[in-house]
Amino acid sequence: MITKKLEIRIDDKDREILNSLVENGRISLKELGSKLGMSDVAIRKRVKKLEDAGIIKGYTIRVDPRALGYSVVSLTGVDVEPGDLIRVARELTSKSYVKSSWITAGDHSIMLEIWARNEEEMDSIIGEISKMKGVTRICPAVVTQRLKARC
Repeated sequence: MITKKLEIRIDDKDREILNSLVENGRISLKELGSKLGMSDVAIRKRVKKLEDAGIIKGYTIRVDPRALGYSVVSLTGVDVEPGDLIRVARELTSKSYVKSSWITAGDHSIMLEIWARNEEEMDSIIGEISKMKGVTRICPAVVTQRLKARC
């Protein structure tokens, strides 16, 4: 079955809905409606429209890595030889310590969110990545505080 995504324009209310859902994906439609001065039916229609258009891809949770024993979180840039990009990206994405990964067109070829239990484990991870065929440079940036997670 082929599904066609709708192209829509989103307005300020849609953005408020998205930000509220990013902040709390479990918020009820009634509560969201009260917060935005709209009926739960109007909210339901807007959320459905955003889902159908592929703007809302799903609902998930945010986990605090430190509460799970990961004291070091790093946003790490990895540079690779052009011919090795896809292979290295796939290999890195398969690693359990990589929680998110992106191929980018910026300062680095690949960006990774890495969780480690301590600095020694992070050093070991960086060493492992540096030995991968095709990797030319690794630039870890340890996250000290997350300031914002919204759309």
